[in-house]
Amino acid sequence: MSEPTEFQKAWQRFRRNRPAFAGLSFVLLSILVAIFGYGLSPDQAPDANTQIPSLALTAPGARAQLLSVKLNRWVQPVSYASLLISGRPVTDLLIPIVPGSLRLERDSVYFQPIGDVGQQGSVHVLQLFFPVFEELITDTTAYIFKDATGLVQRISKAHLVDNIKKGMVVSSRYFVLGTDKYGRCNYSRLLLGCRVSLLVGLISVFISLTIGLFLGLVGGYFGGKLDEVVLLLINTAWSIPTLLLVFAIVMALGRGVGIIFLAVGLTMWVDVARMVRGQTLSLRSLPFVEAAQSMGFGHWRILRRHILPNLLGPVLVLAAGNFATAILVESGLSYLGFGVQPPTPSWGSMLNENYGYAISGKPLLALAPAIAIALMVLAFNLVGNGLRDALDVKG
Repeated sequence: MSEPTEFQKAWQRFRRNRPAFAGLSFVLLSILVAIFGYGLSPDQAPDANTQIPSLALTAPGARAQLLSVKLNRWVQPVSYASLLISGRPVTDLLIPIVPGSLRLERDSVYFQPIGDVGQQGSVHVLQLFFPVFEELITDTTAYIFKDATGLVQRISKAHLVDNIKKGMVVSSRYFVLGTDKYGRCNYSRLLLGCRVSLLVGLISVFISLTIGLFLGLVGGYFGGKLDEVVLLLINTAWSIPTLLLVFAIVMALGRGVGIIFLAVGLTMWVDVARMVRGQTLSLRSLPFVEAAQSMGFGHWRILRRHILPNLLGPVLVLAAGNFATAILVESGLSYLGFGVQPPTPSWGSMLNENYGYAISGKPLLALAPAIAIALMVLAFNLVGNGLRDALDVKG
């Protein structure tokens, strides 16, 4: 039996660290939620932004009956891949109705909307199934009309009435975490907010590693005037408070999602550069680097093939910590209104919208995103600690 590799030994040490392995499991679960968020959400509209005002501030665990009324618009069907990326375009108007109030008379459906005591609404049968552009002829047995694409359709009245009797136009929706003040599903927005947090962390860490590794390797390896310039850049960036620098970048470049990625990434490269520079200073004087230099290898080959692989452990540990920091910074920015802008769901913006309900009888509206942020940050910190022990960074 062959001797296990260093990577296999590190993985075995990491698996024995139960908190770290639990953190990694939570991170992997969060990645799956981020990828399949729209598929898991009850509200599959873009940004889970379906607003039902009459269901505002519904308690967690509530269930409502919704009557789906077709809007007079034609939308191209979306594939499952498109659904996972951007959601499903809105094609129906959702009307919450009082259970048992729906009835069919002739060619119209009558119902009592929730919140309108004694009031009745009605909708024509044809609107429930097809986006009607123009109704041409209505005979005793069928509807003949042009749909949104201009094609002439002929639909049997008996067929439509039969579909209604089967309950195809009424659905029941379960609100696991209730709804916010706009009547949006909190559970759906919480799932999609996971995508924003992980994307901010991933792109920000990539930016910080790219800048920090380059400056740290160059300054630590070549030394001299180049190292002094790198140190000047590090000390200058280190002297500016992180949030102040983020605010400056956001105010200068705008509040788009891409700007948030850039702003957070540009504030975290300093730690990477300082650590990489220090490690490179100690590695460049070791015998294996001097041997590579004596054999005539180029500087960039030595950096890429001999020094950089020896920095992998410390860099991974720092990246895990920076991931948690990026999530906290983005959540703080969104909470203050400088981060991801509505209606895009973000845990920070959800906390900002609902923090007032924490002491007014509906604490879950504010606790749900706060707990999600805390668990995500804790998971990445546990992973970072586990990597530090498994890779034996101190040694």
